Amino acid sequence: MHDRTKYTEINSRTWDHWARTGIDWSIPITHVEYAKAKEGEWGVYLTPTKFVPREWFPRFQGTKILGLASGGGQQMPIFAALGAECTVFDYSEEQLAREREVAAREGYHIRIIKGDMAKPLPFEDEEFDVIFHPVSNCYVENVYHVWNECYRVLRRGGVLLAGMDNGLNFLVEDDGQSSLAIVNKLPYNPLRNATDEEYQRLIDSGYGIQFSHTLEEQIGGQLKAGFILTDLYEDRDRTGLLREYAPQYFATRAVKP
Repeated sequence: MHDRTKYTEINSRTWDHWARTGIDWSIPITHVEYAKAKEGEWGVYLTPTKFVPREWFPRFQGTKILGLASGGGQQMPIFAALGAECTVFDYSEEQLAREREVAAREGYHIRIIKGDMAKPLPFEDEEFDVIFHPVSNCYVENVYHVWNECYRVLRRGGVLLAGMDNGLNFLVEDDGQSSLAIVNKLPYNPLRNATDEEYQRLIDSGYGIQFSHTLEEQIGGQLKAGFILTDLYEDRDRTGLLREYAPQYFATRAVKP
């Protein structure tokens, strides 16, 4: 019988495996991409396919950016190239290794911290100007905690940029070719709803322990934490059948007043 309180450790190992096997989100940017970013040609993702609007960001020079669950050597090197002071926080050692790899190759400084965002963040109050948080809340049960911690470590006037899953990927099973099937009730929470056998199958599947979250948790949670929502957009997966029928992701821009 598994200790379900340790589910984030399973997810850390899952991402280590994915990174070693070359998942899209673990392939670092190239030197050419880094050089282009220094010349002003760049784009970063909070969700699978749409670049984050540039107007969502403040000026980068001297800006303190926290990449929350943002390892992999993709977004943080871009921000470093643009002049930001970068900190990346992730629970996967392999994802953080990609950050070290790019920083060593390009010769910039980045603060790299391994940790679990389901716990209190190891940062001071009002330490950052921007938090960049790609789709990853699906790997933690308590999203309200994440938003409260984001609010705490952002300075007043700071910006929270977050990508999220809207739940459809948990409701619908997609074989990637020709078949869609309703498989779960929402919100999906395997810690509460899965039997021991089902929980073991989730671990054996190699997909980790994931959760769907409601709009009350995702958007309402940001508002309850004290943020002001200023913009959002929707997005779809890069592959699969479900993406042809509905968006599965959204991203928000929120400000700490």
